[in-house]
Amino acid sequence: MKYLFIHQNFPAQYRHVVRHLADQPENEIYFVTQPNENAMPGVHKITYPKDARGSVNCHTYAAEIERAIHIGATVADVCRGLQAQGFRPDLIVGHSGWGETLFVKDVFPDVPLLANFEFYYHARGVDVGFDPEFVSIFNDPSRLRARNGINLLAFQAADWGHSATKWQRGLNPSEMRSRISVLHEGVDTALACPNPNARFKIPGGRTLTARDEVVTYVARNLEPYRGFHIFMRSLPQLLRRRKHAQVVIVGGDGVSYGAPPPPRSTFREMMLREVGADLDLSRVHFLGMLEYNDYISLLQISSAHVYLTYPFVLSWSLIEAMACGCMIIGSNTPPVLEVLRDGANGLSVDFFDHQKVATLIETALAKREVMLPLRAAARATAVAQFDLKRLILPRWNRLFDDLINGRQPVHAT
Repeated sequence: MKYLFIHQNFPAQYRHVVRHLADQPENEIYFVTQPNENAMPGVHKITYPKDARGSVNCHTYAAEIERAIHIGATVADVCRGLQAQGFRPDLIVGHSGWGETLFVKDVFPDVPLLANFEFYYHARGVDVGFDPEFVSIFNDPSRLRARNGINLLAFQAADWGHSATKWQRGLNPSEMRSRISVLHEGVDTALACPNPNARFKIPGGRTLTARDEVVTYVARNLEPYRGFHIFMRSLPQLLRRRKHAQVVIVGGDGVSYGAPPPPRSTFREMMLREVGADLDLSRVHFLGMLEYNDYISLLQISSAHVYLTYPFVLSWSLIEAMACGCMIIGSNTPPVLEVLRDGANGLSVDFFDHQKVATLIETALAKREVMLPLRAAARATAVAQFDLKRLILPRWNRLFDDLINGRQPVHAT
């Protein structure tokens, strides 16, 4: 089969399924993306300019739609180039959010298009206005309505859609949900798994193991959307009461979601100015980004793993931490509660209650034996719902086969 994938940050959500397809020599795979250093054997990577943008002479509400149209037209030109070389895919799969999939059906009208509908914006009740401390960049409901125009145009241009979780799918209007399957990217639970012999070296040369008190926090970037400010505010109480606890924080200083920090600053620097004087910084370790195997080793030695998020897209890291058998302390926000059951496979906490976050971490550290059933249940949840090879890849295969063969997909939930 011939596959065409489209995502601005190769390979992104399609990493596992693209690798799975590329491992089959009979498949031919092209991936259209913006320039980056990532590569994958068996995948033809084709880039379009990262700074693709249109005119600035438009209404503020129309700026993102105008940019999406420019990106979509650029991607369509790339597709025409592939067509001129004789390439015609059997299936096109791409992310809808930035306009990349808008016009590919105009190039390949008879090829089925599966689009990722990751997040449909709402002016109330989701991420916007959730945290009064940080004003959303989308706090204007009219701008949000216009922003959703990209999703609506992309839906009209697609044959079918997919969303990673039931909650994310449920954000879409009902007329869209009828053609969107719930399909997570999956976690390799054979790789992300408990390992009592794991070791992890922190800055300064000390090696930590599962016998140490290790508190972990992971995010792509350290920012309010992932509760970084709440986590940092929990640390003075925690470190004061747990004299041997080591806090290991993974994540960059950029901004993935929401408004940026103050000029010439980062959220890490901002929170250290607020609470740093009350912390034993010799026990708080900021590691930036990690190689995947090192990241898994860290999760495997974790005594308590904290995952906080606005009502927003669920991070892969939560499922990976569960697969490693971590003791999860998660915010009681809807995307987390889809997989985390308080007292059954982890502990949930009010997103804003940093004192309760600290107390739950203390409990996890002080009562490790009591927490073992919750850790085992977290692992069981990841295996039962997100196992890559046993569950998720077969579901991707079925969905692809249905679309390629003109059948109505049967597992829209």
